[in-house]
Amino acid sequence: MTKLQEAPSMAADARIQTLRRSLPPEGTAHELAQVFGLMSDPHRLRLLLTLLTGGEVPVGDLAAATGQSMSSTSHSLRLLRMQHIVDVRRSGRQAYYRLADTHVRLLLDVALTHSRHAPTTTPLEGGS
Repeated sequence: MTKLQEAPSMAADARIQTLRRSLPPEGTAHELAQVFGLMSDPHRLRLLLTLLTGGEVPVGDLAAATGQSMSSTSHSLRLLRMQHIVDVRRSGRQAYYRLADTHVRLLLDVALTHSRHAPTTTPLEGGS
C-alpha cells in the first residue's frame, strides 16, 4: 500500500478518535437511556404531556385526564420522580406534580414538534 492509499485511513482514524472524544461518558449515556426509556412509555408520556399543558396537577386529576388508574398513575409518577423528570409538592394529603424543569419541557416540546413534521407512516409500520 502506498502512502497515498494510507492517508484516507489515517484521516478516518483521526475522525473516529474525534468522534469518540465527543461522546459523553458511559454512565451519562446510561442515564440518558433511562430517561428516554421512561419517556417512551405511552402511559407515562401521556402524563408528561398533561403536565406540559396543565402545569401543576393533582394526582387524581392526572389519572382522570389520562384514563389511567390511580395505582398506575402513582407508580408512573414515582418512576418519573426518581429520574428527576417530575417534581412533587404535597399539601395535606394531596400531591401535586409538575415537570421538573425547563429541560424536560424543552424535550417534550421538541418531540411534539418533530412528531407533527414526521410522515404519518414509517417503514416499521409497513409504509414505504
